Amino acid sequence: MMSLSGKRVALLIEDEYQILEGWYPKLRLQEAGAEVKVIGSGTKSSYDSKEHYPMEVDAAAAEVSASDFHAIVIPGGFAPDNMRLHPEMVALVRDAHESGKLVAAICHAGWMLCSAGVTKGRKITGYLPIKDDVQNAGGTWVDEPVVIDGNVITSRTPVDLPDFGRAIVEYLEKD
Repeated sequence: MMSLSGKRVALLIEDEYQILEGWYPKLRLQEAGAEVKVIGSGTKSSYDSKEHYPMEVDAAAAEVSASDFHAIVIPGGFAPDNMRLHPEMVALVRDAHESGKLVAAICHAGWMLCSAGVTKGRKITGYLPIKDDVQNAGGTWVDEPVVIDGNVITSRTPVDLPDFGRAIVEYLEKD
């Protein structure tokens, strides 16, 4: 049996996502047996990466709730800035965090953690340009490949994807 059989993960997506940060976690989690649902803002049925590679969505954020999932994964690129324009996407992250579900973010995805109130009192990493945003939102910036603080996992850039993927899988195996 695959280690994450029975686990449901929401992968949030919007235009201009970083292609590796969107596809690597999706495929890594599916490989481990998780059911990964791609959740968009509801404006389209498919979103393009910065490199114009499309990812089809399974549902809009307004059509799901945090209780439907064991974890939320947020890729970076400029997608998180687009996601923050949609209150239902921010609410999904906030609700997942507040109910103790895993929230994992890489690169610019820390912006979504800031908007959802997740960073306050937490150790967080991400792409260096969001350091001020994380600190201004009450988080403590850490420059490490992967940071695990309770039910929040963060990573910096695509180079850190193996650590990010491993941390998510190991967390969900214990959950």
